[in-house]
Amino acid sequence: MVARLPAVRRRRQLLDVALDVFAERGFYGVSMSELAEAAGVTKPVLYQHFGSKRDLYLELLDDVGDRLMDEITKATASAGGPRQQVEAGFAAYFRFVTNQPAAFRLLFGGTGRSPKPDGTRLRGADSSEGDRDFAAAVRKVEDAIAEAIAVLIDADIDEDHRRLLAHGLVGLAEGTSRHWVRTAEGGDPDLLGRRLADLAWAGLRSVHR
Repeated sequence: MVARLPAVRRRRQLLDVALDVFAERGFYGVSMSELAEAAGVTKPVLYQHFGSKRDLYLELLDDVGDRLMDEITKATASAGGPRQQVEAGFAAYFRFVTNQPAAFRLLFGGTGRSPKPDGTRLRGADSSEGDRDFAAAVRKVEDAIAEAIAVLIDADIDEDHRRLLAHGLVGLAEGTSRHWVRTAEGGDPDLLGRRLADLAWAGLRSVHR
């Protein structure tokens, strides 16, 4: 018998289980039946909370993105100045990757576009519509982080220029994290944050109209 949990706790449990499964096998590599089994619930219980696998995946992307955004926002808000905010933001990002690698893989590992078990790509509406929605959800996360960073860039430049640089910083963090996860290289998130901040700050100091 499935243990009865309050609806909010059950939904949280289902999201946590789905995160690990999707990060490991990708959206197209797992069924709702398998997700229900992994969570220890029946498929009807899973469908009570999420109307479809796509709905579940999209909510999970939003949930993970919100958590990453919260970590960066809290870290930069408590920093003492512009240079410290850059370092704190990078360190928070890398700490999130270290502590929640499945969440990072879900967002930026391309798991929504995983191939079928035989190695071929999916074709048709199920693949294209899902991929567009998933890519849009990830862009939403990247845009939100960039907007938060843009207001921290202390330079005499217009808003478009500021936003462009902010997206560049997001890409710097994301690309470094991809390498970090792919190579399984351990390390100190704070040290990595300082190293990337040194690079970013040297460039930001030279920015002008």
